[in-house]
Amino acid sequence: MVVLNFVVRPEETKPSARSFISLIQRLEFTTMTQTKKAAKFQALHQRPGAFLVPNPWDAGSARVLAGLGFEALATSSGAAAATLGKRDGELNRDEALAIARAIANATDLPVSADLENGFGDSPSQVAETVRMAAEAGLVGCSIEDSTGDKNRPLYELQHAAERIAAAVRAARMLSFHFTLTARAENFLRGHPDLDDTVKRLQAYEKAGADVLFAPALPDLAAVRAVCSAVSRPVNFMVGIRGKSFTVAQLVEAGVKRISFASSLYRAAITGLLEAASEAKQTGTFGYLEKTTTTAELNKFLPE
Repeated sequence: MVVLNFVVRPEETKPSARSFISLIQRLEFTTMTQTKKAAKFQALHQRPGAFLVPNPWDAGSARVLAGLGFEALATSSGAAAATLGKRDGELNRDEALAIARAIANATDLPVSADLENGFGDSPSQVAETVRMAAEAGLVGCSIEDSTGDKNRPLYELQHAAERIAAAVRAARMLSFHFTLTARAENFLRGHPDLDDTVKRLQAYEKAGADVLFAPALPDLAAVRAVCSAVSRPVNFMVGIRGKSFTVAQLVEAGVKRISFASSLYRAAITGLLEAASEAKQTGTFGYLEKTTTTAELNKFLPE
């Protein structure tokens, strides 16, 4: 149900027909825009081969990536946290969604969000996060099975699957196809057990997840094992030294979607560190000879 609120000016006793029609048209445009983004994102997962989903950290980086021709975007919890001077895992739900909203509003591309463990242990809390993600303009998100507790890093499998099932139910209640990605965090959380990883992903597939994701898989053999064990699209995360492979290799292994995690943000920060260190340590500004000019940057930013 949509509730329409009008501000009535003193000279009016009720909203005019023209203002009512204008509002309905704006609402229809907003809904259709998100619906079209969602359909585009879903279609990317269905076509042959793999597609790249880079991870911007703000509206500006989102517009640059869109200008380079990428077809979809995703947030990174690590990059998002760093923009607020925090470490990965320290953002609250409102902070994460505010950054995701800014990125989603910056371009016409579909945007999925890294929403960590859904910002709550219970299935109902995860479902609420999915609903809020849709309200923020997103057309997908990932939910992981990490508890955030170093002494008990992963949810017990049955509970983890129930959380994914609740997220899927919330997604299916929306008016468009919200792509739900389920993450098995074994290799990031000190439990590098491939068999358990596969078992978890299969449970999340059964719970209805659209995409499956096991970050930090150690080699291509493990990637192949995961892709062959499930029937839904698999996301692979590049960004870890020694554990990132070429697009061709990942396609051969069966990967459908390739995300960048916080690696692009770290690449940008590497440039900042090098440039600032040069100025501080040597008093020179040689970095200016290889940086993007303001005019070049402005090509990606609307007037």
